[in-house]
Amino acid sequence: MAVEIPPIIKPSRLRSRAGLPGECLAEFLGTFVLISFGCGVVATAVAALPGSGRAATPTTIFLAAGDWLLIAWGWAFAVAFGVYVAGGVSGAHINPAVTLAMAVRRGFPWKKVLPYWFSQVCGAFAGAALVLLVYHNAIDAYDAVAPGPKVNGHTNATFSIFATFPAPYYHGGYWGPLVDQIVGTAFLVMFVVALLDLRNQAVKANLAPLLVGFVVAAIGMSYGANAGYAINPARDFGPRLLTYAAGWQSLAFGGSVQGSFSGYWWIPIVGPLIGGVVGILIYDLFIGDVLYARAQLGELPEPGRGARPTRTVGKDDKSGPGDTGGTGGTDEEY
Repeated sequence: MAVEIPPIIKPSRLRSRAGLPGECLAEFLGTFVLISFGCGVVATAVAALPGSGRAATPTTIFLAAGDWLLIAWGWAFAVAFGVYVAGGVSGAHINPAVTLAMAVRRGFPWKKVLPYWFSQVCGAFAGAALVLLVYHNAIDAYDAVAPGPKVNGHTNATFSIFATFPAPYYHGGYWGPLVDQIVGTAFLVMFVVALLDLRNQAVKANLAPLLVGFVVAAIGMSYGANAGYAINPARDFGPRLLTYAAGWQSLAFGGSVQGSFSGYWWIPIVGPLIGGVVGILIYDLFIGDVLYARAQLGELPEPGRGARPTRTVGKDDKSGPGDTGGTGGTDEEY
């Protein structure tokens, strides 16, 4: 039975929140949920499970595929619930790359892009702060027994709870991780717009957020190991700011580990922004334009039929120009 839920704040003070301010609050909360559960599952895998005695040693992580699946599905649920929380108010972009792509090809107002981005980064920062608050004991315990190198007592492993870094086989290069982020985000946005496209096989009921979560799980399983599949500038930048303030210092900015990579922080920002636009353009070029063309053809008469009713007369009727050589009689052709 439906009941009326009274507002917490007086209605007279809520009017401004019905527009852009309310949408920004929704983006903040949706991204907060995303990071709280996404970074939370990484904290569980990296620090909490080893430190609580549920792994072989206090520093045992990622010894089997199941460790990666835990993180992939954790991020999937994080995205799904973030979208469920914010979707009814802001559309739940919770990702600057999605916001930019929607502005480029879906008529999202450009004046809202920067406010959305700011709200998303703030939500990501707050979500990372919550994870640090809850897991700081586990993080400190891991860093205390883990081998170096360390920055201000912190390891790159615990930094990975919050932000991303490239695999060693890139040897510190930029192009490989940049391409990885472009490709991963292109797939993300391509699948999101496909799921939402009512001209295509759009998702029924309220299942779109869940399937968007499945998209993130698929990307994590297929393209995640190269660079941690940030595929979201706010998801990486907000927590990176938090770790810099909390003592990880050069691991966060400029995103450097001696002998491994340096100056990496900008790649999870630039790569996803490019990839999001690429993904929506590819979808529209290969699928969207075809659906549009079919919709236009559907408004026209079937091939071989006239646009207006025409009278067809028999071949023996010499009374008018409607003689079409028919077999006799009359009918109405449309």
